[in-house]
Amino acid sequence: MKLEQNDSPLLFSNTELPDIFFTEYLSQSNGDYIKVYLYILFLSKYEKDVKINDLSKKLELDFKIIQEAIKYWEELGVITKKNTGYVINNLQEIELHKLYKPKVALSADSLKQTAQNQYRAKAIENINNEFFQGIMSPSWYSDIDLWFKKYAFDEEVMIALFRYCFNRSALHRNYIQAVADAWFKNNIKTFNDLDRYYEKQEKLNILYKSISKKLGYNRQLTQYEQAYIEKWSIDFEFSLDIIEIALKKTTSKSNPNFDYLNKLLTDWHDRGFKNVAEIESFLSQLKQKRKDIKVLEKNSGYKNYEQRKYDNLDSLYANFNL
Repeated sequence: MKLEQNDSPLLFSNTELPDIFFTEYLSQSNGDYIKVYLYILFLSKYEKDVKINDLSKKLELDFKIIQEAIKYWEELGVITKKNTGYVINNLQEIELHKLYKPKVALSADSLKQTAQNQYRAKAIENINNEFFQGIMSPSWYSDIDLWFKKYAFDEEVMIALFRYCFNRSALHRNYIQAVADAWFKNNIKTFNDLDRYYEKQEKLNILYKSISKKLGYNRQLTQYEQAYIEKWSIDFEFSLDIIEIALKKTTSKSNPNFDYLNKLLTDWHDRGFKNVAEIESFLSQLKQKRKDIKVLEKNSGYKNYEQRKYDNLDSLYANFNL
């Protein structure tokens, strides 16, 4: 006995999309790429032979975007290229395969089985409830576990990492990984480390704004300019008062750029100056030397008196507002 079912007309047909798509792919993918995937998923039910040009016209997307979208989904393993076209893979099978890779993926249940991971499991549970409304995708468990091992963050730092990214509407893996890398490079492992890092960053942000304002910049400082300020503040341990001396003393220069400021501050650091008084004393002595030279030139009647060089002072402090 053969049983058949009438084909449903388009009006009554459905295109199924598993929940794993929303937890694993939706927030990570470009909107145009999602548009392409949904449409080819719809067409795959009817085994249609569709050309990229047709997709471009139907979806009103550039030909290049269609190509990029197909390549994107192919790299994720969502679609597989065959001689005759593409096969739409089962998303649930893909995620199941990820979860059961040996020594790579751990579920929340397996974490709870070991006593030493109880705190870690509690942290993951908090992340799930606070940032994923209790429906965190299974693959996040393995990612978080790997980040614990890679960065040696304690549980509070891991939660803070997700909160930092969540507050910036950037709760996706690439961004979280980038922030984690930055924290790791700054030797952050415990919450106390993170607290000190935040304090340092807050001080630097104040310096960035103050120096930018004093220089009359109506723009954000570049990454390289910020690196200079970080060097002066952290490596040289110079206060804003010391940096401000350099800023004030360069008002006579037409373009007191960061390279010149860095040369001045580096010179002061190399001379071992630690405070404003030492720097003011040095500048006062330099000013007196110039006066003495002018007096000597006047008395001798020789304008091109050969000056002694002092560690390139002439070039570094030329036109310096003493």
